[in-house]
Amino acid sequence: MFFISDAHAQTAADAGAMGSLIQFAPFILMFVVLYFMMFRPQMKRQKELKALLATLKKGDEVATIGGVVGKIVKADDNFVTIASGNSEVIMQRGAVQSLLPPGSIK
Repeated sequence: MFFISDAHAQTAADAGAMGSLIQFAPFILMFVVLYFMMFRPQMKRQKELKALLATLKKGDEVATIGGVVGKIVKADDNFVTIASGNSEVIMQRGAVQSLLPPGSIK
């Protein structure tokens, strides 16, 4: 019995490095899945929105974060002027959420 415990301890010490790597494998796998399901799509949406905001021009029909829908009548580096109904509203470019297809606003 004395020799069996020594032999068991010897094999456990040899496989210690590989065993600890296998113990962390589920955590590593979890972070990889989390990256591809949450972080990567969010970064893609941010990149698309940044490209959209950079290409805004006069005449585009847009919807803002606050729900205002209108046509851009003036656009400069930081602000856009949106005509909605009988009024014009000056907003920051970042307030634009999406670009609507032409002819959406009647």
